[in-house]
Amino acid sequence: MKAPKYKMISDYIKEQITNGTWPVGSRLPSQRELARQFEVNRSTIITALDELAADGLIEGKLGMGTVVINNTWTLMRAVPPVNWNEQVELGSHQASKPTVQAINKAESDENLIQLSKGELSKELFPLDDMRAVITKVGQNLEPFGYEEPKGNPLLREAISKYLSQKDIKVPTSSILVVSGALQALHLISIGLLERGSTVFLEDPSYINSLSTFQSAGMKLQGIPIDKEGILPEKIENVHQHKNSVLYCHPTFHNPTGAIMGEKRRQELLKLAENEQIPLIEDDVYGDLWLDNPPPLPIKSHDRHGNVLYLGSLSKSLNPGLRIGWIVGPEAVIDRLADLKMQTDYGTSSISQRAAAEWLSSGLYEKHLLRVRKHLKDRRNAVMLALDKHLSRYAEWEKPSGGFFIWVDFKAEVALSDLYRKALANGVLINPGRIYSNQKSQHFRLSFANGRIDDIVKGIAVLESLIEDC
Repeated sequence: MKAPKYKMISDYIKEQITNGTWPVGSRLPSQRELARQFEVNRSTIITALDELAADGLIEGKLGMGTVVINNTWTLMRAVPPVNWNEQVELGSHQASKPTVQAINKAESDENLIQLSKGELSKELFPLDDMRAVITKVGQNLEPFGYEEPKGNPLLREAISKYLSQKDIKVPTSSILVVSGALQALHLISIGLLERGSTVFLEDPSYINSLSTFQSAGMKLQGIPIDKEGILPEKIENVHQHKNSVLYCHPTFHNPTGAIMGEKRRQELLKLAENEQIPLIEDDVYGDLWLDNPPPLPIKSHDRHGNVLYLGSLSKSLNPGLRIGWIVGPEAVIDRLADLKMQTDYGTSSISQRAAAEWLSSGLYEKHLLRVRKHLKDRRNAVMLALDKHLSRYAEWEKPSGGFFIWVDFKAEVALSDLYRKALANGVLINPGRIYSNQKSQHFRLSFANGRIDDIVKGIAVLESLIEDC
């Protein structure tokens, strides 16, 4: 005879508690989440939780939800177990904001319309070419171990030649291969800055959605932006901030999509040189121009080793390769390479060899031509959908590259309510507050990931919800 649904749910939760997946102190998913997971009414979930509470395993706590207070083993012993939920609060690295954690989790839900995801659609994955590259790498494979501290020599040579097309002349000794730009920022934060340092950055900036610099004891100082990005004249009192650094994202800025003109780039570099403040240039979207090529990177004008330049294949090719790079003075690259070896002993050798083949064979440039065409079609379709559905409520700039449109509401909208209502209706957006410490009436819309028809549908859903928010 089949057990009642509440009993099956109760047994499942008890198993998670017993095997240590949900140890003492853990907070259970909400009743609504459990009901969605098991496809039952909340009354069924309540019955299951009541049974577990009666067994002394869980307890409802004000402001915390339902918490595990015992497991089947602790009920039989006098000495309480380690409370891992207290332990995880002791680490030095800060947790992501709750909204960011929720978005990261929701981005793996294929049933949602993804208006948030900063990743190329699977439709644009070059499957045949990737298979050919992996096959070629495999056929030429010889026994291998850890790569050199700075990365595979063939890949660094390929990156050097690729960067020369952007007028960045750099020897392989000044290139460090990393597992994406995010690792580059982590290495910089622990290797080149000290606690209490100030990081000047755009406001808004995607860095605000991360805890990389804050966890290393840095303070973030937001600088106002306009349609060309960060405003150099607003960067004041640099000398009052010990060992500060300037982070910027001049080409197809995340989240606004802004692109910095040549004059502004020169002004920013001049300020950094005059104030003797290192400049971190994040250029992970630089290859994804849709109308015209962007101005040359700031690094191409750097004659004093003032700029650390970050690049990656995660946005333009595939994030699964986990390939990025840092370009900078050799002494800096030596320092960061040592830290990377202490961290992970080097990025995957197979991925590095595959990336070298992509860059050196011409396949990457061929792939970019296809990606730019498809992204342009997507952007144009989304612009039409925005004009049709949201022009009464919001305004935006047409991006000339990258993935994102920064939607600015004309009147005050409760973005947190819109985010929750949209999610309940199968649409995921990124509210602007995760990118800024200031109050925001924006949300970031990505046109790169979902199917065009789904994105248009998602925008229509937002229109139907805005009046209630």
